[in-house]
Amino acid sequence: MSGNNSGLSRRRLLQGAGAMWLMSVSPVGLAAAARVVAVRVWPASTYTRVTVESNHVLKYRQFALSNPERVVVDLEGVNLNSVLKGMGGQIRADDPFIKSARVGQFDPQTVRMVFELKQNVKPQLFALAPVAGFKERLVMDLYPANATDVQDPLLALLEDYNKGDLERQVPPAQSGPQPGKAGRDRPIVIMLDPGHGGEDSGAVGKYRTREKDVVLQIARRLRALIDKEGNMKAYMTRNEDVFIPLKVRVAKAQKQRADLFVSIHADAFTSRQPSGSSVFALSTKGATSTAAKYLAQTQNASDLIGGVSKSGDRYVDHTMFDMVQSLTIADSLKFGKAVLEKMGNINNLHKNRVEQAALRY
Repeated sequence: MSGNNSGLSRRRLLQGAGAMWLMSVSPVGLAAAARVVAVRVWPASTYTRVTVESNHVLKYRQFALSNPERVVVDLEGVNLNSVLKGMGGQIRADDPFIKSARVGQFDPQTVRMVFELKQNVKPQLFALAPVAGFKERLVMDLYPANATDVQDPLLALLEDYNKGDLERQVPPAQSGPQPGKAGRDRPIVIMLDPGHGGEDSGAVGKYRTREKDVVLQIARRLRALIDKEGNMKAYMTRNEDVFIPLKVRVAKAQKQRADLFVSIHADAFTSRQPSGSSVFALSTKGATSTAAKYLAQTQNASDLIGGVSKSGDRYVDHTMFDMVQSLTIADSLKFGKAVLEKMGNINNLHKNRVEQAALRY
């Protein structure tokens, strides 16, 4: 009996040791299986984003080097492949932050990415879970070193938006509008919001036409028409291929004291049959139709696709202000009806009424 107990104890001890050994090496095993499937670089005047996409969560380490200024990112449990080798070729000459990039197998378990910089930066790294066809993503955003808020440097840059940083076409003399009655004491300020951008391409057409490009061109043309009016002034939430979180777009509009916020989209649908135009306003009670519900679902996923760092969550409430107040929604419905009537003269309409969707701006 004692012999059997002794054998059983030894077996349990060996089983326990085996379990402990598996637990200790399983993170390494998972990391070793990670394979990088895509690397994308999105330069913009506000910040540059580097995205590394892989089939498993990436374990990483980031640090800085000087003389010259560099940002180094080590990817553990990764082997160098053709995707990573091609990263340097994605750096554009007009990138305001990255001068060059190189990548190599630092040791058998580590791939090292080195980014030589054009200016001092504040890097921000975070991971994104799989969504909308994307696998695991490691995101590195490079912000200018003069960003005043380390936790959310993109929102901190709102202090400079009046200078036209995201537009690059607004002269300094035309900084933010002054208080007063719109149209009488000051121009009516309209914030044009071309949807998506950067990592978030929006809908993709049959011939690979991307929504983010189409709506940007529409917004630019619309701004030119608005600015020809003597009592109106248009601004844009973005004027380049850059991802701007939804709530930062709204915050910029509020910073400019915008009287009207117009978001422009060229949406896809579950069927290729529908064609035409729709006008939507915010809703606090949900969607008014299946199409409105579909729109809300796709647009509210934009931040997940584009990639938002969770560090900025404390700003969420501050960017809402009066966007969902009943008076604001009533005015939006009134204006939307006028727009719908004009659009009906030049295009098919999906609905003869302004629809509403619970968009989380």
